[in-house]
Amino acid sequence: MLVRAKEALGTLNGIGQTLSDPQLLLRPLQNREAITSSNIEGTFVTPEQLLLFDLNPTEPTSADDRKADWMEVANYGRSLQTGREMLRTLPICNRVVAEMHRVLMQGVRGLASFPGQFRRQQVQIGSNGRYVPAPPAEVDGLMRDLEAYINRDDAARDPLVRGFLVHYQFESIHPFTDGNGRVGRALLALMIQQWHGHAHPWLYLSSYFEKYKDEYMDNLFRVSTEGAWSRWVEFCLRGTIEQARDSIHRCHLFHALKAKFHGIAVDPSPRTHRMIEDLFANPVTTVSALAKKHDVAYATARKDVEKLISLGILAEMPDSYPRAIFCNAIMRIAFGDRPDETQE
Repeated sequence: MLVRAKEALGTLNGIGQTLSDPQLLLRPLQNREAITSSNIEGTFVTPEQLLLFDLNPTEPTSADDRKADWMEVANYGRSLQTGREMLRTLPICNRVVAEMHRVLMQGVRGLASFPGQFRRQQVQIGSNGRYVPAPPAEVDGLMRDLEAYINRDDAARDPLVRGFLVHYQFESIHPFTDGNGRVGRALLALMIQQWHGHAHPWLYLSSYFEKYKDEYMDNLFRVSTEGAWSRWVEFCLRGTIEQARDSIHRCHLFHALKAKFHGIAVDPSPRTHRMIEDLFANPVTTVSALAKKHDVAYATARKDVEKLISLGILAEMPDSYPRAIFCNAIMRIAFGDRPDETQE
């Protein structure tokens, strides 16, 4: 399983390196990761809501404001990006972890969650206290131990396996009052990137963990109660194979769809093909955003959009304000459970 997992991961990294703009694959993967990682924690946002919020992010006015959910999911992507940027000059360390948590919780449930600070109170996992992490006085020492292990050479274990061991240990310590699952899953993607020498983090396991949520929780718990490490590692390797192959497949679909769009864009404006390229990173947009990006008048951008609508590439998004436009085919490849349906 380890050989198959590393083969699939290597293929995914190879495909990513052939892209003229890695964001064409990274942005959809990371947005999907943000949504599904938040789903595991009980925050549900549609891809359309997330992408519309990214166009015009505003602070929620109350805890009941739906924007609070949108911001929470958008913050996940920002947290992941913060970790990536810090790791250009720092090793994987508690400073990076704390800053990722601060960004994740910024403007969401701030004071109650002590953004960027290890917890100073006892917590439990599960409504019936199924798992009780270490007391708060132990957290700093445990996280120092984990940091030391992360940065110690361990030639006896494959880097992929080490990442899964660290993920379990991070979740079992549960160093923050809230946001542990999301920070832990983002950290796992960054560890896999760094330890395999990849230019970008291509592998995201939240969709797999969400799909098998009960098994994910049970396997974590059984390491604590039974020492079932092999079962946990096997579960994660199965996820690596599944998610890497899924991402490879979606990348092939993106390539085919992009070629199709460029092929049908007859009689284009000077901006048409650039707009098509941009859609793969930002499949939801507005006429105003396009006018600003391409430095043209609103009326000119509107004509460009109408052309793409007539070609079936874009459509107006119902019930959106300000009025948004989107590419349904890209959205289904990026976020759909059955992306092949796009090709029907």
